[in-house]
Amino acid sequence: MLVDEFDYYLPEELIAQKPAEKRDTSRLLVVHRNSGALEHKHFFQLGDWIEPGDLLVFNDTRVIPARLWGRREPGGGRTEVLLLNDLDGERWEALVRPGKKVRPGQILSFVKESGPGQVSVPWGEALLQAEVEEKADFGGRILRFNRQGEDLRRAIRTLGEMPLPPYIKEKLNDQERYQTVYARHEGSAAAPTAGLHFTPDLLAKLKQQGINTAFLTLHVGLGTFRPVKTERIEEHKMHAEFYQIGAELAAAVEKTRAAGKRVIAVGTTATRALESAARDDGTIIPGRGWTEIFIYPGYKFKVIDGLITNFHLPRSTLLMLVSALAGRELILSAYAEAVQRRYRFFSFGDAMLII
Repeated sequence: MLVDEFDYYLPEELIAQKPAEKRDTSRLLVVHRNSGALEHKHFFQLGDWIEPGDLLVFNDTRVIPARLWGRREPGGGRTEVLLLNDLDGERWEALVRPGKKVRPGQILSFVKESGPGQVSVPWGEALLQAEVEEKADFGGRILRFNRQGEDLRRAIRTLGEMPLPPYIKEKLNDQERYQTVYARHEGSAAAPTAGLHFTPDLLAKLKQQGINTAFLTLHVGLGTFRPVKTERIEEHKMHAEFYQIGAELAAAVEKTRAAGKRVIAVGTTATRALESAARDDGTIIPGRGWTEIFIYPGYKFKVIDGLITNFHLPRSTLLMLVSALAGRELILSAYAEAVQRRYRFFSFGDAMLII
């Protein structure tokens, strides 16, 4: 299939620049796969379409301040680093800019910026340094830091910035609005944005309705947001992302399926983790690992029966994933109606329920 088949028109003013005032007041477009019907609601009404005994599966990853500003030593230029994958507590895979000037063997010093290009302490007093060990796939670098484990994570929390997507131009005053209310395990370079709509009150209400919940962890990285640059989607290669699924979730999925109820993933990242860990019969293999799964039309889902998701960028792997579940024509039709009705798009935008 051609990447061009997943393009659509989006006015720039529909790209949400800030979160809704209250998380669950976002609009909700309900897409019925079998009939093709579309319903326009609000997210706090989600329980009207989820039945008692259904299972909602959430990604409980937590976004780290993954953007660091550094300088190439000795006395080199400014360098931007986006941390992607924690390899062993000391070494990280990262994207760097300008990539051509960051070579293996170089030392990078990192400080807190007080403004664009302005540093709070002299470079010689840098709290954190890293050696560029080698080049990585997709233009990245492997960095070995001079700190390890929690000591390194504390330094990253001190120096780093929340890595908002480039299409968000406005400053986010409350950094927790780019975290889900149930985020627990640090490691993501981006938020699992479908979960941003949930509030503690809504979660409690769903539980009172007899709707079950379970959690997995997938640390969002380049695999989720890397653009497709090939002409045909089959030629695109996903970047690996770390996931972890416990025995409790595996048992919950098996129990739900045995009862004839639905497994509904909250977000494309939860979907990819579930499908990566699934046997052909839909049972889940607990454990941890790396996934490079690329889901596009023609894929046969093993686990999920429904999906809660945001509206995704044109020509993106995420748009291809939702098209695999609901059909490309139905999804593009739903997107066209969402544009017509002035829905808000992307990370801080409105939501879609596919059932």
